[in-house]
Amino acid sequence: MSNENEVLLDKGKQKDPKLKVQRKEGEPTPAFIGASWGALLVGVAAYFIGLFNAAMQLNEKGYYFAVLIFGLYAAVSLQKAVRDKDEGIPVTNIYYGISWLALIVSISLMGIGLYNAGSIDLSEKGFYGMSFVLSLFAAITVQKNIRDTQRARERD
Repeated sequence: MSNENEVLLDKGKQKDPKLKVQRKEGEPTPAFIGASWGALLVGVAAYFIGLFNAAMQLNEKGYYFAVLIFGLYAAVSLQKAVRDKDEGIPVTNIYYGISWLALIVSISLMGIGLYNAGSIDLSEKGFYGMSFVLSLFAAITVQKNIRDTQRARERD
């Protein structure tokens, strides 16, 4: 049988009692992929649920929404630029610098916004900060997993 995912059978009996899926070299494990997507979904969902239930004006909610989206994009863009550079794929210095600047600006905007938010309790500020950081980290990890999986499959 040529398919790596099929169970080996010998006269109707399994040689290996466990179904073993062969991963390609460099490909992340399904558990790591699932954990990364789970962290991203939990971080973003918690952030959005917090925003939805927050007692702030709509323009404030819009600010925190925009900062999260900007931060997610900046984090993924920077991860891609750093990895491209490391792998010898051409990356212009302007794009590399803008990617760093965008991530720094998004984190700064979140910090400044939370510092100046007088209507938000300290515990809520911590909640927004942690869900923001979790979301950024998870977005980087999901993008890395997608790229690693694609690269492992292209090697064949």
